[in-house]
This record gives sequence, structure tokens and C-alpha cells, in this order.
Amino acid sequence: MAKPNYSFEKRQKEIAKKKKKEEKRLSKMTKKAEEEQGSLTNNEDTNIDS
Repeated sequence: MAKPNYSFEKRQKEIAKKKKKEEKRLSKMTKKAEEEQGSLTNNEDTNIDS
């Protein structure tokens, strides 16, 4: 019977964790950028009306 390769499993878990963390970071950055872009657009609209 073959011996399980725990190092491989551990490395795969680490890679998955890093990938998930990176995706979360990118989604936060895009969300923040969209909010900033929206607030800039809203500020420009209010300045034009004033």
C-alpha cells in the first residue's frame, strides 16, 4: 500500500489559502476603488449644481 504524501496535501492547502486571500484582497480593492469613483462622481455633480 502506498504511503500518503502529507507534504503535498499541506502544500496544496497553503496554495488554496493564499489564492483565496489574494482574491479577497483584490475584491476589497475593487470595491474600495468603485466607492471612491462613485464619491468623486457624486461630488462633481453637486459642484456643478451649486
